[in-house]
Amino acid sequence: MGYDLHAVIAEGEALRGVARKLPAARLASIGQGLSLMPMTDILFDSVVGSGVGALGFWRLPGGFEKALAAWSVGGPVAYVEAEYFGGVGEQRAAVWEGGTIVLGPLHVEEGQPFPPAGSPISQALRRLGVVATAGEDEFSAVGLDRHRHGEAWIG
Repeated sequence: MGYDLHAVIAEGEALRGVARKLPAARLASIGQGLSLMPMTDILFDSVVGSGVGALGFWRLPGGFEKALAAWSVGGPVAYVEAEYFGGVGEQRAAVWEGGTIVLGPLHVEEGQPFPPAGSPISQALRRLGVVATAGEDEFSAVGLDRHRHGEAWIG
């Protein structure tokens, strides 16, 4: 069974404000006041500058990191990616705040263990203010395990 997620995550109201300027954007609320905007094929095609961006992400459109930096002036913004199949996969994450990248890009390759600080996505969520309780990480604290595929959040 697989899992994939390619999305922008930020405080809900802030993300709704910037998404209004992107007709192809669709948002979903996740836990702790955050929302996510899946990088669907339609959204990717509508914002793609010159292929895939230079930060090592699979689905971050070229030039889109400039939009994320601009959006982060109002509060932290994360871009996260995860792809797993049969329990094997990779994660990537970065966080922008105040117009600049402040975390990452982080990357854990297939077969590599997560660092003591946690998975790239959990580290990014922590930077966005997510608090995990005992026995869970930030990923599950906001419910990112509710859907196995990114587009299911908006389906």
